[in-house]
Parts: sequence; structure tokens; C-alpha cells
Amino acid sequence: MPLLAPSGSCPIPPAGSHSLPRTAALAQSYKPNDFLRIALVNNMPDAALEDTELQFFELLSAAAGDLPIQVELFSLPGIPRGQHAREHLNQYYQSTTALLNQSVDGVIITGTEPRQPELRDEPYWGSLTDLFSWAEENTCSAVLSCLAAHAGVLQSDGIRRHPLSEKRFGVFEHEIVSNHPLTGGFVRPVRNPHSRWNELRRGDLESAGYTVLTESPRAGVDFFVKEKKKSLFVHFQGHPEYLSLTLHKEYRRDVKRYLRRERENYPLIPEGYFDEDSVRLLSQFQEKAEGQRLESAMELFPEDQIVRTLQHTWRPVAQRIYQNWLNYLLARKARSLSTSFLASVGQG
Repeated sequence: MPLLAPSGSCPIPPAGSHSLPRTAALAQSYKPNDFLRIALVNNMPDAALEDTELQFFELLSAAAGDLPIQVELFSLPGIPRGQHAREHLNQYYQSTTALLNQSVDGVIITGTEPRQPELRDEPYWGSLTDLFSWAEENTCSAVLSCLAAHAGVLQSDGIRRHPLSEKRFGVFEHEIVSNHPLTGGFVRPVRNPHSRWNELRRGDLESAGYTVLTESPRAGVDFFVKEKKKSLFVHFQGHPEYLSLTLHKEYRRDVKRYLRRERENYPLIPEGYFDEDSVRLLSQFQEKAEGQRLESAMELFPEDQIVRTLQHTWRPVAQRIYQNWLNYLLARKARSLSTSFLASVGQG
């Protein structure tokens, strides 16, 4: 099913990417109650801004099947942006201040790259917490991704994240630790990518009333939920939306940062992602790069050999997660419409 979009509000994927049919004309052919309205609040830094759009567009499109969904783009004010990103946001996005005056069926809120040790010191903190408070009253469900999940539990329950000694980076297998409609039909093993320097712990979450749904022996808690006022808040420490190349792009970016001396240590190879031959090639490249720490060394990076081996092993679970979420929204919307109809009949 094509994603529906109001005229001019949805960017076309960059050349060479997977294309998705999106048309404003289709959006005009549906009545508001015929489709789900989803707000995607994309706060990712400039380098990942458009990739993140594509990740969620593709995943939502695949998960929706025959269900029409309308996706609208928003972004928080206060996040530092370069010129290209500002132009892109001005063309396709609305500020979240516009979102606070309306209701939607569901909202997805991404994280961004933290710049302060304390989340409350980030320049966008006030706007982000206003968004969380709005979502509690004006959505059926809110998805909070990675840093947004960390900020959400800090704002509502005072739960602080814990720094990790090294980056939690790779594709990890998880166990389902609680039954919930959102975990129905999961394909085993339950794999999900992670990319973060901090973690939330199960004991802290459960003591504050959160239900942990999936957990990994290596990566810790991933998927957890809590009802907050009128909305089910769904939190991910990982990134089910990632495409097959996303972790590779991030690893390559971190290698470049090391070669430019923008970071001290050579980045860890993501776990459970590359095959054995790729790990061997990357380890060989690392030896050369550490011996000749110049950006020009990237000319020897084994790009082609690596890319052709990558597998999207977590996609079946990711698609099922968002199918379940969209079905949850649909059921909640149907109940709300039924309640509204009965109330109007009673008043009549």
C-alpha cells in the first residue's frame, strides 16, 4: 500500500535507494477515519536525517500491507543543523510546535546525537518533554527510539541511564520475557540492531511500572512498554527500523572519525553483523589504518567485498513489530470511534 502524504510534505528517496510509491492524490481520496495518521518526529543528526526517513517509510509501508496510513514529518526545534539539513526540513517538515495543537493516531519519536552528559541540559529538552506530555493525551500510542526512550523515562519517572564502558554496537539476539499483543507472531530468533553508549536497566524500569518485552544477554533490555494516561508508550533501546547497510555506514563513519583524529580509539566492529570473511578483512584494514593514521587510508577500505555479504536478518521481526503496532492503533481507533458514536446517539 502506498504511504499517503499531504501534498508537498513527503520527500522522494534519493537516487539509487529503494523507491516507495507515495502520492498526495491518494490522500485526498480517503476520509480521515479511513486511514491511520502517523507523525514521524525525526530528530536524527544531519548525516542520518534522510536515511532515517527512508528507514521508517520502508518499514511502515511493508508493515501496513493493505492498511492506508498517512505519515507526516516533524522535527524538534533547537537541534543544531547545517544548511542542507535546514533546507530539507524547511521543505518537508513541520515544527513540533504545530503538532502540539492536534491529535494523531500514533507518533514515532527518534533520538539524536547527545551533546551534553546530562540529557536535561540539551537545548531541545523543553521541546522534547512538551512533546512527551502532548503524546500522553493526544495519541493512541507513541514509539520512542533509543535516546528518545532514555529521555522519556527520565522525564516521566526519573529513571537515569547508565554509561557503558564501550559502545553497544551490532545485531543481538533477544528473548521474549513478557507476553504482549505487540510481540505476537515474532519470528525466532528475535534479532535487533543496537548502537548506543548508555543503557537502561530492567530493575529500574520494572520498579517504575514498565513491562519489559524483550531482553538480550549481551545487549540488555530492548523493547518495553507502559501506559501513560491515554497512550501506550513503546520504547526501544535498539533500532528495528535500520536497513541492511545502516550499521555498516555508521561503522565506516566512525573509522573515518578515527583517521581524522576526531576520536581517540579505533571503533569496535559491530557484533553479529558481518560474516567471518568480512570480519577478517576489516581486521586487516584496521591494522593498516592504525599504522598509517591518515584519512587517505579509506581508499583501501574493503567496501565492495563487505557490502555484498550483508544480510537484513532482523527485518522479519521489525516488520512484525510494526504490523502489531499498526493493528493496535487500528483497534484503539475503532474503539474510540465506537464510543464517540454511542455517545452521540445517547445525546440525540
